[in-house]
Amino acid sequence: MNYEQCRDILLRESEMVQKIADTQKTIQDAVSGRQWDVFEAGFASMKTMEGELAAIEEERERLFLDFEIEGAGAAVNAGEDAGDENAGAGDSKAKFFAMVALLPEEEREDLTGLYRELKLKTVKLRLSNDAFLAYLSSIKDSLKEFFDFAFPDRSGKTYTPQGRAQSHDMKSMVLNHRF
Repeated sequence: MNYEQCRDILLRESEMVQKIADTQKTIQDAVSGRQWDVFEAGFASMKTMEGELAAIEEERERLFLDFEIEGAGAAVNAGEDAGDENAGAGDSKAKFFAMVALLPEEEREDLTGLYRELKLKTVKLRLSNDAFLAYLSSIKDSLKEFFDFAFPDRSGKTYTPQGRAQSHDMKSMVLNHRF
């Protein structure tokens, strides 16, 4: 196994996850501050970073999959042979730890530390994303409840002339600004 190559991939992936987290924070701030141009730019940036991260992950997976240990290779691949439904995710993790087990202690500690840091950043990003989605969902629910209360005649289902249910997105609603 090439220690430097593995270390480089883990560092690049960790940096990319951090960039994504920073961009996600910018998007959250843009939504809170109603800065829709910043919001749009953030999403465009996220699309680019998504492709870059996928390429790095593919490179990391290829490095892990190319690794073969004599004698231990069967143990690493045992999850796939047994029909383990988590073999894809667990297999990569098992191959990583099988690879680093053969390294000198200093290199092993360095790579496992980088791997743990990457996983921690990924979990933090996922939690932040889930919290943001919950925030947006609560705002949407609050607005829906407000419109249902303010306009009870629109709270029932409405249908298009073709007979399909129409959403309550209130796009066509016009409010009189003078009450």
